[in-house]
Amino acid sequence: MNAAVRAVVRMGIYVGAKVYFIHEGYQGMVDGGDNIEEASWESVSSMLQVGGTVIGSARCKEFRTHEGRLKAAHNLVERGITNLCVIGGDGSLTGANLFREEWSSLLDELLQKGLISKEAVRSNSELHIVGMVGSIDNDFCGTDMTIGTDSALHRIIEVVDAIMTTAQSHQRTFVLEVMGRHCGYLAMVSALACGADWVFIPEMPPEDGWEDNMCQKLSENRADKKRLNIIIVAEGAIDHHNKPITPDYIKELVVRCLGFDTRVTILGHVQRGGTPSAFDRILASRMGVEAVLALLEASASTPACVVSLVGNQAVRLPLMECVQMTQEVQKAMDEKRFEEAVRLRGRSFENNLSTYRLLSYRKADSELPHSSFNVAVLNVGAPAAGMNAAVRSAVRVGITEGHKMFAVSDGFEGFSKGQIKEIKWGDVGGWTGQGGSLLGTKRTLPGKHLDKIAEQMKIHNINALLVIGGFEAYVGLLELSAAREKYEELCVPMVMVPATVSNNIPGSDLSIGSDTALNAITDTCDRIKQSASGTKRRVFIIETMGGYCGYLATVGGLAAGADAVYIYEEPFDIRDLQANVEHLTEKMKTSIQRGLVLRNENSNENFTTDFIYQLYSEEGRGVFDCRKNILGHMQQGGAPSPFDRNFGTKISAKAMQWITRTLKESFKGGRVFANSEDTACLLGMRRRALVFQPVAELRDETDFVHRIPKEQWWLKLRPLMKILAKYKTSYDVSDSGQLEHVTRFQPKDSNSSSAI
Repeated sequence: MNAAVRAVVRMGIYVGAKVYFIHEGYQGMVDGGDNIEEASWESVSSMLQVGGTVIGSARCKEFRTHEGRLKAAHNLVERGITNLCVIGGDGSLTGANLFREEWSSLLDELLQKGLISKEAVRSNSELHIVGMVGSIDNDFCGTDMTIGTDSALHRIIEVVDAIMTTAQSHQRTFVLEVMGRHCGYLAMVSALACGADWVFIPEMPPEDGWEDNMCQKLSENRADKKRLNIIIVAEGAIDHHNKPITPDYIKELVVRCLGFDTRVTILGHVQRGGTPSAFDRILASRMGVEAVLALLEASASTPACVVSLVGNQAVRLPLMECVQMTQEVQKAMDEKRFEEAVRLRGRSFENNLSTYRLLSYRKADSELPHSSFNVAVLNVGAPAAGMNAAVRSAVRVGITEGHKMFAVSDGFEGFSKGQIKEIKWGDVGGWTGQGGSLLGTKRTLPGKHLDKIAEQMKIHNINALLVIGGFEAYVGLLELSAAREKYEELCVPMVMVPATVSNNIPGSDLSIGSDTALNAITDTCDRIKQSASGTKRRVFIIETMGGYCGYLATVGGLAAGADAVYIYEEPFDIRDLQANVEHLTEKMKTSIQRGLVLRNENSNENFTTDFIYQLYSEEGRGVFDCRKNILGHMQQGGAPSPFDRNFGTKISAKAMQWITRTLKESFKGGRVFANSEDTACLLGMRRRALVFQPVAELRDETDFVHRIPKEQWWLKLRPLMKILAKYKTSYDVSDSGQLEHVTRFQPKDSNSSSAI
């Protein structure tokens, strides 16, 4: 929420509006006085990394009454506030919409009571409202993600990872209760991200007899030498008869039926606290800026809107339509129309549920289809957190589809040496939370070893390939598909899943591993900035990874509140550097104590990190001192974030389903033969859809020299980052993500009349 508050304040000031904090939510608006205070640029500095909300939030019974709303209207009119930005759940947003509908009658009533003048009625005649959804449950329809959900998942996964070590050591069963009284999103995604054995959510009560089924599965796990059992329960979980399913009931059941040592952990409000994740900071910053633009463009006929995330786009949707759809979900659940409730939750929720079902329950061999196909999985390129979750998902979906799965160690190099072995269901247990690549990965391209790779494919009768990796994986797939004319063994379905911290793969907006790297950068920047607290003014120059791709530096800079970010895609010269130093020097003369400058490792061969550090040190002499830090390989390490585990799991499952389909289509005359362009694909995320694209078609979208796509969606975030760092710039982008030269919003005079 603080990132959203910061973005609204700074964007509001940037466009020339007066911006006010209203402390303690609607209660502060009703009480007025010191609860409503004007915000300044400096008053929101150093709050990105703070959890919760620094301006406070409170439930307010008085605002639900006509008298309370009348007081609130009076307090707003006194300060000339006619634009409200509300961050909250569907209850808060519904209240805001009612307030807007009553606004004219409230002003008339205040005029009749002699509390305001006719001039005040005229100048405050319209109230504009825009909403942003802050809810850890992700229970609001119309947006892919609500502010706070990703951070809550981080807290849950941190606890699950810690519990796993205990459970594995002591051969225990753990029952975890997570928040979600009406929505099972947190339970569902955390179960998917940690490979839980069973999950209970309100939207999908278990069938009668679930107790026996669950106990049977737990006992099978023990028989397979699996020491760990985890059951996740949403606090609102129910059975088909509307009877609550509680963690204590599950514990008592497991102990009674199986005699397993079982422990209950109720996470409670731990999930609401802590430092916000990088994703939440970026989401809230983008929503905050879009909210201010929506208020400026609003007219009397514009319905109240809510700013939502759809794919990687911030969009505006009619507020009450989204609220009504959200209420429809609850209505469907109350009427036991659970399938419909899942559908109304949205495609993302449905996909999570179907992927969990696919991966969680191991069918008996007699129940599996028998395909007689052999599928190989390998990791290529540098390690990226989430690769192991992707491999686990691929192996289990492949086995469920009836294939024999083979794991290749050390990428294409290991392939050529015959480092190939069959991998079973149990071999990938517990892989989702492991960082790096358990299969081993190398940057070697297949071009030098095509003879040997073709030979190994013949020896092991490999009928399809799943390659999980970075730019080398993409180039490798191009080389393999081009060599099909020469090697018949390579005429098999091949699909690549992007996994690299750099996020530089054409055909995909996101790659597995980049979210974990972003969180590593953001956490480190937080700690580095904190190290300067209590000292004199200090500027930190930090170098990030990414090759020639500026994604990590740009988005990390937005999440950490950087003052400047240098990347290869946006060329800069000595005049730009000088302007940045002068800008920072001026900021440092105010109450701001710390500065942060990020530089992508290959942004410029002459303006190195050392050069920039020395320039800032010299030019800032007497105002601030400098420190530099090269983050290096710590960006590749650590446990994968919930997003990367979930993304890796879902995208790999979809890739395996494509392989099954393509194998069936290309099986003719007793063998597999696939040599068309559309049988060598990259599976990427484009906006909100997972799309298969032939790698041959992606050639034209690629800058092979610098190993980046020619067009990158995240470049449109750079003006936003500069605005939040107090630079004067235009804010407009085209659909492709390339910066436009057209100015959509330029700052107005500081004495502008609008107030937010």
